[in-house]
Amino acid sequence: MKHGTLYEKTSGKKLLREVWKASTGWERMRGLIGRPPLTADQGFLIEPCRMVHTIGMRYPIDLAFLDAAGRVRKVVSALPPGRISGSLAATATMEFAPGTLHRIGLRPGDTLLWQEI
Repeated sequence: MKHGTLYEKTSGKKLLREVWKASTGWERMRGLIGRPPLTADQGFLIEPCRMVHTIGMRYPIDLAFLDAAGRVRKVVSALPPGRISGSLAATATMEFAPGTLHRIGLRPGDTLLWQEI
């Protein structure tokens, strides 16, 4: 799994210091299942990914669905365990600790940039 940092592309502001990127089939399929909850400064990027589920998870997550340019197309706050969410316009999904979307002010139209460390 790759490791990087997440930025808001237009301003260059660092949003999260520790973001893992799942790109293999196994990494995407497993996602956060069986992992400890993300902290406020962590995230999990799944690419390609249009839809995620929280079946088998014990905690909620915030989500941002991104298009090919990294533009946020849809956000979901605190998706509880046992649910499914997605966006047909998305090519990637960014997962956050619950409350992160509000804390960093992320909304549709913002553009994200993940950079490998």
